[in-house]
Amino acid sequence: MPPRTAPAGLFRRLRGDRRGVSAVEFAMLAPVMIAMYFGLAEFCQGFMAQKRAGHTASIVADLITQRKAVTGAELDDLFNVGGQIMKPFPAGTLKIRASSVTRGTDDVNRVGWSRGKGLTARATGSTVALPTGLVQRGQTVIFTETTYDYDSPVDYLMPAITRFSHNFYMRPREVETITYTP
Repeated sequence: MPPRTAPAGLFRRLRGDRRGVSAVEFAMLAPVMIAMYFGLAEFCQGFMAQKRAGHTASIVADLITQRKAVTGAELDDLFNVGGQIMKPFPAGTLKIRASSVTRGTDDVNRVGWSRGKGLTARATGSTVALPTGLVQRGQTVIFTETTYDYDSPVDYLMPAITRFSHNFYMRPREVETITYTP
């Protein structure tokens, strides 16, 4: 039998050795699993910010529709409540607008009053497109709009600022039309 050469014996021993397989598999899978973890965490944070922005629109509309009349200062306070709803996310990029929209006898939806924080108030008398069948002639709806610019702290899946926009419509509860005093 010919004498074994050192490299051939070394390769034969390494080919049968299975002691480092788990470490090699972990080294190959760990970066993928870590990236998936951070991506999922970032997605969940963005989803939560989007849901809070929508909730802000609904809560502000709900609080307005419980009144018979509102003032500009009261609306500003309600907009600040919206900023509290956004916590733990920063409320600096939250923009909100509330408008009273009435459908006239000519089937045109016109703004009765509007006030915004970060969004320009709609002009009184301007027309607004509402979902079909939402209001009948002579009825009023409170229309709130929010936009929120979400900037992910990780910037892995969402490297740019993502804008979430929500609209919410609610009919007044106490009166047909809520009056507004600036």
